[in-house]
Amino acid sequence: MALTPDDVVTKQFQHVRFKEGFDPDEVDDFLDEIVVEWRKAIAEADELKAKLAAYESGAAPARAAEPVAAPAPAPAPVAEAPVAATGAASAGIIELAQRLHDEHVAEGRAQRDQLIADAKSQAATIISEAETRGRDEVAKLDRERSQLEGRITELRNFERDYRAQLRSYIEGKLRDLETTATSSGSTPVSAIGL
Repeated sequence: MALTPDDVVTKQFQHVRFKEGFDPDEVDDFLDEIVVEWRKAIAEADELKAKLAAYESGAAPARAAEPVAAPAPAPAPVAEAPVAATGAASAGIIELAQRLHDEHVAEGRAQRDQLIADAKSQAATIISEAETRGRDEVAKLDRERSQLEGRITELRNFERDYRAQLRSYIEGKLRDLETTATSSGSTPVSAIGL
């Protein structure tokens, strides 16, 4: 497969769950393809340089199995331009791949930082709401306790007053009995005929 700069630009990597970035195996495989193509381009450039040097010196081409066409001497700048373009294209591909990698890593880090900030904000909100609810419940229980203590005090006062009234009523009735018994005389109950 001949690798073109468009292949590098349009290559889509799968996002990996639970990790930052892309699937490392897929990226490594793609970079291996780039290395293979790059090495082919370098070998081809070296071969072309050797052929050019052979033609310029007037020697026979290195490969005898290839059909020899009429030697068309090409000027050195023209022959070096494809080699330089190939090297520059390879360097550009690697630079583009590195830049895309760096952008995706930065994007992943920014997304991670945003998720952490959102989680911290949500945790702070939940804690704040829980503390507010806790304070409200404590205040409500304090009010209920105060009301119950007031009611207990009222009941104790009522009991004390009721006992005092009952005691004075009973004592009053006992005095009445004693006065009635002394004013009616000392007639025994059996004499009355009861």
